[in-house]
Amino acid sequence: MFDIFQGGFGTILLLGIVGFGLVAIAGFAAVNDKSNDPMSKLKEQVQVADTAKPAKPNASLRRKQSNGLKVLEKYAKFLEPEDAKELSAAQQRMIQAGYYGKHAVRDFQALQFILAVGLLLLSLLVVFVIAPDNFESTPMRAAAIIIPMLIGYYGPRKWIDGRVEARKEEILSGFPDALDMLLICVEAGQSLDQSIQRVATEMKNTYPALSEEFTTVGEQVKAGRERSEVLKDLAKRCDISDITSFTTVMIQAATYGTSITDALRVFAAEMRDKRIMRAEEKANILPTKMTLGTMMFTVPPLLIILIGPSIVGIVTELNSSNISGM
Repeated sequence: MFDIFQGGFGTILLLGIVGFGLVAIAGFAAVNDKSNDPMSKLKEQVQVADTAKPAKPNASLRRKQSNGLKVLEKYAKFLEPEDAKELSAAQQRMIQAGYYGKHAVRDFQALQFILAVGLLLLSLLVVFVIAPDNFESTPMRAAAIIIPMLIGYYGPRKWIDGRVEARKEEILSGFPDALDMLLICVEAGQSLDQSIQRVATEMKNTYPALSEEFTTVGEQVKAGRERSEVLKDLAKRCDISDITSFTTVMIQAATYGTSITDALRVFAAEMRDKRIMRAEEKANILPTKMTLGTMMFTVPPLLIILIGPSIVGIVTELNSSNISGM
């Protein structure tokens, strides 16, 4: 029997028995040691997190945040138009300016009210407390009080109008390039929705306004809305004839089953031609705009150079004749 443990085979068998015993001992120790149990460690961590979690402070924090968000809700009837059409038009105007928030109209009206009242109080303080001697007459006082208030009320409106026009100009400038990229993506085999998302990503740095509009289109299509409705909303938000024509072409191509690639190719070429025509129009208007400046800064010096010596000579002769006559 002991001959089995002689030689190489016996050594291997002995090492196997010893290793098996060590593994069994380690497994028995691991089973009895609850500190090495992963589930027990996980339960301990959960218990520690539950005991360390401050329930009341978090609730108060959420309460403070909700109160902060509802500060202007008390005055929503005063700040927002009650008529649904007026409210929709105001929301559309804010969206065209690039403000997509749910309460953008209310925040804008609150800003107008705060600026008007603040500048009114500041003008009253200046007129009656800080420098009353500089405003002795009643018309000056009335102008000094009313003008800042009007600036505070109508200034944000002018800002919104300027931002709307700037966004329209940016969208109009970048639209031909966007159509070219859209045509390339569609010809490469991508769908129209994928192409719109790709164009939105590529034009994020050069034309951010157009990129925002295309991103909105892509997200709405992802959410499950009909593409035709999304494109109609795009035309309504932008309020640009070229965008409206684009949406009409895309909707008609999808309705009648015509090729989107051919429609995009023709429409992109038309948009490039229109951009060249706009550039030529601006170049043709430039001399007319420069005429007034040229007359103001060129004609007076020219008259001085041509007529000045004659006037000086006439004055000299008259003075000399007067002296000789005396």
